[in-house]
Amino acid sequence: MRASLRLLALLGVSAAASLGAQASKGTDKTASMLTSIDARTAHYGDVAHQIWGFAEVGYQEVKSSTLLQSEMAAAGFTMKAGIAGMPTAFTAEYGSGKPVIAILGEFDALPGLSQDTTPMQRALTVGGAGHGCGHHLFGTAAAASAIAVKEWMIANKVAGTLRFYGTPAEEGGAGKVYMVRDGLFDDVDVAVTWHPDSRNDVNATSSLANISGKFRFRGVSAHAAASPELGRSALDAVEAMDMMTNFMREHVPQETRIHYVITNGGRAPNVVPDFAEVYYVVRHPDIRVVDEIWGRVLNAAKGAALGTGTTSEVVVTGAVYNLLINQTLAKVQQRALERVGGYTYTAAERAWAEQLQKSLPASSAALESVSKIQPLDFTRPAGGGSTDVGDVSWRVPTVQMSAATWVPGTAAHSWQAVAAGGMSIGAKGMIVAAKTMALTAADLFTSPATIVAARAEFDAQRGPNFVYATRLGTQKPALDYRK
Repeated sequence: MRASLRLLALLGVSAAASLGAQASKGTDKTASMLTSIDARTAHYGDVAHQIWGFAEVGYQEVKSSTLLQSEMAAAGFTMKAGIAGMPTAFTAEYGSGKPVIAILGEFDALPGLSQDTTPMQRALTVGGAGHGCGHHLFGTAAAASAIAVKEWMIANKVAGTLRFYGTPAEEGGAGKVYMVRDGLFDDVDVAVTWHPDSRNDVNATSSLANISGKFRFRGVSAHAAASPELGRSALDAVEAMDMMTNFMREHVPQETRIHYVITNGGRAPNVVPDFAEVYYVVRHPDIRVVDEIWGRVLNAAKGAALGTGTTSEVVVTGAVYNLLINQTLAKVQQRALERVGGYTYTAAERAWAEQLQKSLPASSAALESVSKIQPLDFTRPAGGGSTDVGDVSWRVPTVQMSAATWVPGTAAHSWQAVAAGGMSIGAKGMIVAAKTMALTAADLFTSPATIVAARAEFDAQRGPNFVYATRLGTQKPALDYRK
């Protein structure tokens, strides 16, 4: 088999195309993976819903991580927990030798997005967390695909190493960055992953690199009416910094995104705050531009402290590269996604979705789009979000898809995403992703020529002198960044 694949590569025929030809002749053995996932749809839906209910934020995902670890251990994977200095991070491995195929899974929620499974805004817990980016579906689908691939490897005597990565704190905590920095991807040949969305497609465009951190100012408290001259307001420093960075928006590249939230501004208006904190994120498609703008934000903090008679410090909470797109792998995953296809709503799901769409912009996409697969398009501009998958993609060739787990037109990090992700619509999209990732991984295990081609493209994109280095340096994971 391997000799024939090498011959096909020499003739300019991709290994994936060879497998497709075999499938058309009835020799494809990957259908068993799809059947296996289908048979456990209800179980995986229950796992995802439990994690949806836990709604644990970055580095605090104890229940979520434990549940996924138990799923992988029960399936016969070799487990390693608490890796790279992160208590909720883990790997689950099967097999040995090459190739090494990684499947990535996330499971952290977002603060302040608690929401019931109703098509109208209604928090389960006022001020509580919620899965506004669908990571409960993300981790569960990734686990489901890994389990199906393992069973297929055993049944078909497929050699190689399958490794599932349980990755915490994607939302600003940069969990995968610490894994990459600590060498946990050094032997990986390809990484396969996905993300919840409102459409079914393979990611063919990059993302935004970013650096994030908390700026903490300390001053002197005093009675704001009786003796304000004795005080030095840390809140004044925060507001002065914010004013300077807001003026800076006119003088940065237009693709730049700078956003912040004041996480601590004092307790009472008649007490001069002696402590205040503001949480910043700076983004741009190029990490080098982020470096330059972040330096200017640091200077704004220094100037604010100087001007208000306070002191400042910054705790960097995250820093990620942009996604490095691998077209070779994207084409493989596109074929897998097209084979799996989308899904359709039941009458009840459609009525629910129509009700929810009333809260979305009038330009919301048609509900029928969940049954369609978007064409592969490498010409679209970079997306507006950031992900620590970016760092993985600069360390090993990586491919990522999206599945329609939300009602078309829904934005990520919204209550609408939380609602759909907690009911059957989210579960249906999750199964599309699980099947697609399983087929992609199986294709790679039996297609050495594809892995070679993906690596050649990867090396050419990075350039001969590229050396990976995280902007987080040697610091430990900021395990308390959500506290």
